[in-house]
Amino acid sequence: MEEILEILEKNCKYTAEEIASMTNKTEKEVTDAIKKYEDEKTIVEYSALINWENTSKESVIALIEVKVTPQRGEGFDKVASRIYRFPEVKSCYLMSGGFDLTVIVEGKTMKEVALFVAEKLAVQECVLSTATHFVLKKYKDKGVIFEEKQRDDREDIFI
Repeated sequence: MEEILEILEKNCKYTAEEIASMTNKTEKEVTDAIKKYEDEKTIVEYSALINWENTSKESVIALIEVKVTPQRGEGFDKVASRIYRFPEVKSCYLMSGGFDLTVIVEGKTMKEVALFVAEKLAVQECVLSTATHFVLKKYKDKGVIFEEKQRDDREDIFI
């Protein structure tokens, strides 16, 4: 039944009838499986992937590397919970390697993101350091290529 999840992850607009024909299952089997996945919180949300560059909305996305001191008895979970509850935080991941958390933040301007880091994130007592990286251009997100220029392979002819 994970095949149903893979189909929905690629395009959540497919109907149960369409998924049934793709998976050789009945429409009822598909509907029941989707309901079960929703009830178990395996399917958490349905959403659209928007290319905001094609709109007039101004926004800035930043990836912030955060080094923290884990809390005794609770590890990184308590620290992450405190951080991901800020409305500016769009995603938060526990990482291996040179830092502990990756925090994805969105704001209207670079200054707004910088103020979030300085006034809300970096001042947390468990935060040891941060390194902010601003997204300059999004090429691919969630498996979708946003913009691919067609290459002109024709040879130039000079007369």
